[in-house]
Amino acid sequence: MVDFSLSTRQQEIKEKYRDFVQKWVVPNRMKYDESCEFPWEIVKAAYKDGLMNGPIPKHLGGNGFGIMDCALTSEELGAGCIGIGICIDANTLALTPLLLVGSEEQQKKFFGLIREKQGVAAYCLTEPNAGSDVASISSTAILKGDKYILNGHKRFITNGEVATFHTVFALTNPEKGARSLTPFIVPTDLPGIEIVSKMEKMGQRASVQNEIKYHDVEVPVENRLGGEGRGFIVAMKTFDRTRTGVAALSLGAARTAYEISRDWAKKRIQFGKPIAANQAIAFMLADMATEIETARMLTWRAAWAYDTGQKDISILSAMSKMYASDVAMKVATNAVQVMAGEGYSKDYPVEKIMRDVKLCQIYEGTNQVQRLVISKGIMK
Repeated sequence: MVDFSLSTRQQEIKEKYRDFVQKWVVPNRMKYDESCEFPWEIVKAAYKDGLMNGPIPKHLGGNGFGIMDCALTSEELGAGCIGIGICIDANTLALTPLLLVGSEEQQKKFFGLIREKQGVAAYCLTEPNAGSDVASISSTAILKGDKYILNGHKRFITNGEVATFHTVFALTNPEKGARSLTPFIVPTDLPGIEIVSKMEKMGQRASVQNEIKYHDVEVPVENRLGGEGRGFIVAMKTFDRTRTGVAALSLGAARTAYEISRDWAKKRIQFGKPIAANQAIAFMLADMATEIETARMLTWRAAWAYDTGQKDISILSAMSKMYASDVAMKVATNAVQVMAGEGYSKDYPVEKIMRDVKLCQIYEGTNQVQRLVISKGIMK
């Protein structure tokens, strides 16, 4: 028998994050959208309330959430503000390689460090010439004695300038190419790390993305995660866990855009009646509600598949990320259309949501790449 109801514990998790969002995120989302500053006060509040690092095991300072639990929390964060929400969720992205292949000693050390500093980490994979094509990464980490000498150029790195450490993917043997790709924990106080620039973005402006260069950075051998050459697998397995989070963030934003435009359409009187009474508007709202519900079911399906160890998780996580973010873009665009001039103004947050959700179609693999992942998977 299929049961779509949430457990009492899951309801409590969802309500706790919703309350946090209403208290901290909603009142401040426009401030951070305008200032483009990292929302440290909200991140610190999330640490205080025990909301950071949800999927990290409890003995390492997290909440021990499953991916389904994380889908619930990410939806609530996205409903408030994706830009602020990703400041919290991107921390999980950067910590996942440590969780997947880090030794017990490494996990104790670096999870302890991030918890002690109440800080965030950055996932450093993308380069100027290697985005979705991970196999084209050219950054190198060459072993010299008991240290790796890291040189490279990363771009579009979320949390880059504010991170306690970077999880950096680099080649340990350039002649072997991607077969030598390896992840490293690189504390940001090491000499040789240059923050080149901060990206100016259309949306998700509370979240910072940076261009970073590494100049002969000496990384201790003990900071290597797993054996040399496991980086490609680690990167892909990381995305299997985190793409449902992008789906859920998108879902939350779509939900808010829909609810605002629906309520506005019920109150907006034109030609003697609410515009929601016009079939043209009513059908738009009906499609929005249906697509949001469909996206939620696919996101939950992907999260459940990961938690229960299903074989098709790569396909399902790609499907959920692709579909939910596409739905969010469509819903946000239609919400603006329903509200017309009011939707296009900053008096309502739907214009911000429209700007924010666009990036969800791009990061953690563009939606065109997701379709490639899906098509390859279903052809096997």
